[in-house]
Amino acid sequence: MNPTLAGFLAILMWSLLALFTASSGKVPPFQLLAMTFLIGGLSGMAGWPFRPGVMARLRLPAKVWIIGVTGLFGYHFFYYTALRNAPVAEAGLVAYLWPMLIVVGSALLPGEKLRWFHLAGAACGFGGAVLLVTGRAGILDFSGSAIGYLSALACAVIWSSYSILSRAMKSASSDAVAIYCLATAGLGLLCHLAFETTVWPQDRIEWLAVAGLGLMPVGLAFYVWDHGVKHGNIQLLGSAAYLAPLFSTIILVVAGIAVPTWQLAAAALLITLGALVASGRLFGNRSS
Repeated sequence: MNPTLAGFLAILMWSLLALFTASSGKVPPFQLLAMTFLIGGLSGMAGWPFRPGVMARLRLPAKVWIIGVTGLFGYHFFYYTALRNAPVAEAGLVAYLWPMLIVVGSALLPGEKLRWFHLAGAACGFGGAVLLVTGRAGILDFSGSAIGYLSALACAVIWSSYSILSRAMKSASSDAVAIYCLATAGLGLLCHLAFETTVWPQDRIEWLAVAGLGLMPVGLAFYVWDHGVKHGNIQLLGSAAYLAPLFSTIILVVAGIAVPTWQLAAAALLITLGALVASGRLFGNRSS
């Protein structure tokens, strides 16, 4: 599969995150993280018996494992901390600085070129994300909990750093993501036991939502994203990542959970335009 297309596939699967999470009932966040990452890790290992040489490809330096586990678990730990200590809309918007940071930070990588249209596309996409959030939450208020907003900023820094450093470690097999997922599940379980009371899904729909999370947004998405940022157009993927909250909102509208607004239409235009601008195709650039 084309690596950039693989990255887009991850963005599409992340668009289902809100719908599946809303359908998973009242399962506490860290318990849900442990359950879904366990599914994601095991599903990634399912094909190992049929692919010789996997174990040899997993003989990686310690820094690779540290970066991988910190990226997956660190992002989610700080994301949940942010949502618990700051207004959801505002915290989510701060956390969604990560695509912009990927675009800018990728300029530090050997062999990468940061062009003006990459920055313009990312800025346009972030403007669309602002409209999405303000459309759902009204006037934003960033006063209040410093812990919540600092945690949201940590989310953005961790995920963008993980994505950029993954690019710098192209030789590391994407099979390692399965181990990242299992380690994240174990750490999530520890946090659940320390901070939460266990609540299991109550019916078939809730169990299917948990399974869907583990197989797609918290499973396959991480594998294809890893492949995409390592071998695809990382600046374009960073800018196009703003399609995830847009598609997510559209899916919630179709599901009857959210209401269509003019902000949604304007955000759709801005985010789509941002992805197109970042691709360079408006200016004769045909990079993959």
